Amino acid sequence: MKEELSKQILNTVKQFIKTDVAPVVKNLEDKDIYPNELADKMAELGLFGINISQEHGGLGLNYTTLAQIFTELSRGWMSLAGILGTHTLACYMIQNYGTDNQKKVYLPKLATGEMRAGLGLTESHSGSDVQNIKTFAKKKSEGYEINGSKMFITNGSQGNLFILISKTNLNSDPKYKGISCFIIEGTDKGFSVGQKLDKLGYRGVDTCELLFEDCEIPLTRLLGEVEGNGFRQVMDGLETGRINVAARSVGVAKEALKLSIDYSRKRETFDKPIKDHQMIQSMIATMATKIKAAELLVNDAAELKDNGLRVDLESGMAKLFASEICQEVCLDAMRIHGGYGYTKDLPIERFYRDSPLMIIGEGTNEIMKLLIAKRVYETNF
Repeated sequence: MKEELSKQILNTVKQFIKTDVAPVVKNLEDKDIYPNELADKMAELGLFGINISQEHGGLGLNYTTLAQIFTELSRGWMSLAGILGTHTLACYMIQNYGTDNQKKVYLPKLATGEMRAGLGLTESHSGSDVQNIKTFAKKKSEGYEINGSKMFITNGSQGNLFILISKTNLNSDPKYKGISCFIIEGTDKGFSVGQKLDKLGYRGVDTCELLFEDCEIPLTRLLGEVEGNGFRQVMDGLETGRINVAARSVGVAKEALKLSIDYSRKRETFDKPIKDHQMIQSMIATMATKIKAAELLVNDAAELKDNGLRVDLESGMAKLFASEICQEVCLDAMRIHGGYGYTKDLPIERFYRDSPLMIIGEGTNEIMKLLIAKRVYETNF
């Protein structure tokens, strides 16, 4: 039954890209306009609830299917996968670590898209160094008072619920035991959205600064209602985030390859289509092989996650490799298209601008290499 649902939703996503996204993506991306109508359509299709259990109003799809959805969305416009990606990460954390009441209150609204979520993790000074965040939540008799700021937050201005990672104990040793996660609502007193960032790529989707100035929330908004579990909670959540970033990379690379194949059949030089030149054939073969290898890594990580196994090694490898080959494939696609690939008349230049986001997002690839090496030494591979 779930397999049939997975096929149905994938076909729906493909049709959505063809019918709704393709005609408008260039204008929205060029003008950096948030795609309200497309986001609302994704909500109508149930995409905001893809990883929320059916018990709480979602589709309850597995991570193998989620990866395929992110791949297909990214073939149309990677920014749409960004809107959905950070939302599904927040949903995962509430579903897996929230109290029964937190699940009951938030998951149904997240599933319908009435609530759209983001993750308040990164700070301007700490980047991937999560243990050295400065945002602090001070416990009071009836709640918490939060002060600090977050940077590079997807869905920052359009979201109305955020999972916030904050210190609750400044003297904890080790530091990670002093970190907790909180559920922030957009209407909370003392919470505001700061600057919106103007980016090279990943346009349309809002990336913002979040500000907390004596932000007051009730005790019941502590995720799981136990302090000190935040580091473990968010690290687990990021495993799913890295799978979706890797899947986005595969989607962007696949579409760049498809356009390159189509172009090479039509473009002629020296009295024959350029697909008949050995150099072009070599580039196409290398691009296709890289994409296939990346897709296998993504599927491996997703299947392990579906089986309830630890996947920090596999998701890190998938994210590292897929994001790097995505940029390589997009550059080769631009070379195959020649001067046309460098213009805004074709989407190749957009893919090339979008690809670095995956190298940086969900932990930079330099950090990925450190995490992978650590796990390789632990497991002896």
